[in-house]
Amino acid sequence: MRRRRAAVAAGFCASFLLGSVLNVLFAPGSEPPRPGQSPGPSPAPGPGRRGGRGELARQIRARYEEVQRYSRGGPGPGAGRPERRRLMDLAPGGPGLQRPRPPRARPLPDGAPGWPPAPGPGSPGPGPRLGCAALRNVSGAQYLGSGYTKAVYRVRLPGGAAVALKAVDFSGHDLGSCVREFGARRGCYRLAAHKLLKEMVLLERLRHPNVLQLYGYCYQDSEDIPDTLTTITELGAPVEMIQLLQTSWEDRFRICLSLGRLLHHLAHSPLGSVTLLDFRPRQFVLVDGELKVTDLDDARVEETPCTGNADCILEFPARNFTLPCSAQGWCDAMNEKRNLYNAYRFFFTYLLPHSAPPSLRPLLDSIVNATGELSWGVDETLAQLEKVLHLYRSGQYLQNSTAGSQAEYQRLPDSAISQEDYRCWPSYHHGGCLLSVFNLAEAVDICENHAQCQAFVVTNQTTWTGRQLVFFKTGWSHVVPDPSKTTYVRASG
Repeated sequence: MRRRRAAVAAGFCASFLLGSVLNVLFAPGSEPPRPGQSPGPSPAPGPGRRGGRGELARQIRARYEEVQRYSRGGPGPGAGRPERRRLMDLAPGGPGLQRPRPPRARPLPDGAPGWPPAPGPGSPGPGPRLGCAALRNVSGAQYLGSGYTKAVYRVRLPGGAAVALKAVDFSGHDLGSCVREFGARRGCYRLAAHKLLKEMVLLERLRHPNVLQLYGYCYQDSEDIPDTLTTITELGAPVEMIQLLQTSWEDRFRICLSLGRLLHHLAHSPLGSVTLLDFRPRQFVLVDGELKVTDLDDARVEETPCTGNADCILEFPARNFTLPCSAQGWCDAMNEKRNLYNAYRFFFTYLLPHSAPPSLRPLLDSIVNATGELSWGVDETLAQLEKVLHLYRSGQYLQNSTAGSQAEYQRLPDSAISQEDYRCWPSYHHGGCLLSVFNLAEAVDICENHAQCQAFVVTNQTTWTGRQLVFFKTGWSHVVPDPSKTTYVRASG
C-alpha cells in the first residue's frame, strides 16, 4: 500500500512538474453527439460480457445527462459559462522542457456553471481565478487518500496557498472494476471522470459556507489517456470522531450547527432538495472549525416517486421509517429526512449532549430525540440549534447557575501564572485546564467547583462565539509579567 501511494503521488507530481499542458474543458469526451451521429468509438467489450460496448456507452451517456441536468438546474449563484479557451498559454513548463502537443478543443455543454474566485497568496481567499498555469510550479505534493473513484492530494501553490486536488484514481476500485468488465481503459476513465465532473458542478451550484469551495479545474495528459480531469478545491482536515469527542463542547456544537445549516441549505437549494446517499464523516472536512461537505459525487436531487406510502420506506441499519406519498406522486421530504437521520446517527447523538452546560441539556436532548424519531424537519432542527447558539452566546444559560459565590478573588493586572497547571476535561489545552467563559462570574463559578483551583488567568483570546479563554491554576507562586493577561487569585482567609 505504501509503495502504491508513493507511486501514485510521484506520478502526480511528475505530471505537473514536467509542465504537462493543462486546459479547461468540461469533460473528457463529454460532448453530446449530434443528431444522427454516434457518440464516438464504442469501447470493446470485456471478457465474458456480451454487448459490453453498448452498455458502457449507455452508462457514459446517462452520467453525462445527469451532469447536464445539474448544470441547468436553476439560476443559482454565479451562473454562466466558462470561457471557451484554455486558461494558460502553451509555453514550456520550465527550461529544457518540450512543449507537449495540445489536445483537441471541444465545445462546452450549454448551461455550464460559472466558477468561484481562486485563492490568492497565503490562505485561500478572494483573488483572480485559479487557472491551470498556477499548478505549473506547485510544491509539497502529498497524497491524502482515496476512495472508490477519486484520489486526493495536498499541494502548495507558488503564492503559498495550500489547496486540495482531486483526480480519478487510476488504481481505484471504480476504474479497475470497469476495465475488468468492459476492457476499455479510456471509456472507463470517461465513465469515472463524469462522477468527478458531477461533483465539480454540484460544488459550484450548491455554493454555501458549509460546502467546500471549488477554485477551478484543469486538464492534462496522463499515462495513456488524454485530457484527464483534476479539480482544485479548498483544503480541509478530515473529520476524526474520536478526536472530536476529546474537544470542547463549544467546538463540537459548532460542528453540529454547521451541519444543521448545511442540511437546511440542501433542502432548499436552487436544484431542489438534495440528499447525500453516501453520508459518513469521511464525506466531510473541517475548515477553521466549520464542517463542510466535500464529497458530492453520490448526491441526488430527484425525490423518490411513489403510488402509495408502501413505496416510501426509508431504510437504515437500526430502523426504518415510512413516509407519506404526496398527491403529486413523490415521497414527501424523503431526501431531507434521509439527511437528517444520518446527521442524528453519525453526529448529533455523539457530539451534542456530551459534556454540554447542564442548563442546555434539556434542549439538546430534545434536538437529539426529535431528529432520531424524524419528528422534526430540517427547518425546526436548525431553528432549535440557532436557539442554543443564542442562549450560549448571550450568557442566558447562566441565569440560574452562577448565583452568589461567596469567594473573593484578588485581581492582578498584566500578569500570568507560568506553572501550577492541572488537567480538566474537556480542555482547549491538553497539558492544563483551559476553558471558555462568558464573563468573570462564570470563571469564578468554575474555579469554585474545581477542588484544585486556587487561581485563574484571563487571556485576550476568544473562541468563535466571542467567549474568553481562561487558564485555571492550582496556585499563584509563579506569577510573571504578561500585558495580555489578567490573573485572579483566591483571597486568603
